[in-house]
Amino acid sequence: MALRQRPHLLLANNKRLCEDRVSSRMRHQKKIIKLGRTADHRRALLANQVCALIQHQRITTTLAKAKAVRPLAERMVTLGKNGSIHARRRALAVLRQKNIVKKLFDDIAQRSAQRNGGYTRIVKLGARKSDSARMAFIEWVDAEHIAEEKPKKEKKAKRKEPEAEPQQITPEAEEPTREEPKAEAPTPTQEEPAQPAEEPKTKKRRWFGRKSDGS
Repeated sequence: MALRQRPHLLLANNKRLCEDRVSSRMRHQKKIIKLGRTADHRRALLANQVCALIQHQRITTTLAKAKAVRPLAERMVTLGKNGSIHARRRALAVLRQKNIVKKLFDDIAQRSAQRNGGYTRIVKLGARKSDSARMAFIEWVDAEHIAEEKPKKEKKAKRKEPEAEPQQITPEAEEPTREEPKAEAPTPTQEEPAQPAEEPKTKKRRWFGRKSDGS
């Protein structure tokens, strides 16, 4: 009876039920890129990416990470342009590195002073070979010097050196060989007549202790 007297309550309840059903199934009005990580892990990952971007002026990463890094990086530049102690403490609470925060406030924020937003640029690089993930690099728009990555040296297969072919000697170029003197064959000698062999002489025995008669 109360709902019949107040139809706007019934409409409000139906609308709330519809919103709950839609929100449980679809990601309407949810702009957080979770990257398949927990909140603490994602916060640390993005902070490290921003620190690397401040230090190297350009980083190469996946396209999803680059899109997640961009809002945090531009928020840090906005704090750097503010320049107050409160803004410095807020940046230090996120990045956790004093030297990076100092470079952000003294260098990058000063170069982007004349720009109202849009401090970073994302350039797509194509698919990665290993898992076909879409790659991109993110850089500062007002960067003075960008450290370009050195191209990887391709390993070339070692080529075997061709073996030297033996030079063909023409018969004209051959040097005349000297003929060595042939060894003379020994001349046959006249055989001497064989002499008769001498008969062996009998030895005379000597008897000790006996005296001969003629002595």
